Amino acid sequence: MSNDLLKVKDLSIQYRTDEGIVRAVDMMTFEVSKGETLGIVGETGAGKTTTALGIMQLVPDPPGEIVKGEIIFNGENLLEKTNEQMRKVRGKKISMIFQDPMTSLNPVMTTEEQIAEVIILHEKVSEKEAYEKARDMLETVGIPRERGKEFPHQFSGGMRQRVVIAIALACNPELLIADEPTTALDVTIQAQVLKLMKRLKTEFDTSMILITHDLGVVANICDKVAIMYTGYVVEYAKIRDLYTDPLHPYTQGLFGSIPSIDEDEERLNPIKGLMPEPTEVPEGCPFNPRCPKVMDICRSVLPIRYEAKEGHFVNCHLYYDHNETEK
Repeated sequence: MSNDLLKVKDLSIQYRTDEGIVRAVDMMTFEVSKGETLGIVGETGAGKTTTALGIMQLVPDPPGEIVKGEIIFNGENLLEKTNEQMRKVRGKKISMIFQDPMTSLNPVMTTEEQIAEVIILHEKVSEKEAYEKARDMLETVGIPRERGKEFPHQFSGGMRQRVVIAIALACNPELLIADEPTTALDVTIQAQVLKLMKRLKTEFDTSMILITHDLGVVANICDKVAIMYTGYVVEYAKIRDLYTDPLHPYTQGLFGSIPSIDEDEERLNPIKGLMPEPTEVPEGCPFNPRCPKVMDICRSVLPIRYEAKEGHFVNCHLYYDHNETEK
């Protein structure tokens, strides 16, 4: 039997705007096994959050629309479920931590009320039991249970994010999606929150998708990583393979722009140019205008997913025999 908890295959999500169609996610394919953490890395606007919203069936429609693909969770295609069925999945089987804890929390409800609300919704317990478990969850994330009667504005940013984590884990979900959970926090608090998430993931035996733009965070927490560019996965591999042997020129460019403590370099090698506007993604490989290894075929043909070595996939014309592909 497959150990995959989540399989996303050829997922494509579009937004209709006044300027035209935005392909926010294009042919997204990845797997998350039980107990595993997948990192999704990319620049702002790469489609990371839209991917997460697609899994949760929370893409705003209109203007967003899932145009094709499959999202198989525990053997069931989430795209075939009704809104009512998805409500039973969200919070219970799949939970999400959003970027800004202040906008995730209700300002007029106490923290223990907000945690208890999720427990009452998904579990057959009394109100008293739900509140008791809510206070237990606060202690699990390092907040004294007495503070459960306080409101979100009475907490610091790091504490609010801990409350959000408590809400997400309250019903012991099988999959946790964390969308840049430390972006709004300072560096020392970031480290504390990430350490907490790593510990709780093991404690609750939860699989996780971590969305970030920080390759350092990915190295510390993730088992596998998908590199996104303009809604498109350009490389997907186990963490060690990606860090020791990055294949796609975009991935190589990301590593080239990170300072190394082992090498004495006067200048970094940033990727030239900027990511295109969402409505102006070029034909062929979306990275071709910025790629130092661009070939003629890159400007007209979108590269397919190719397994360069076991478990290491790359979408790049440099790595496969086009004559063999066309057969």
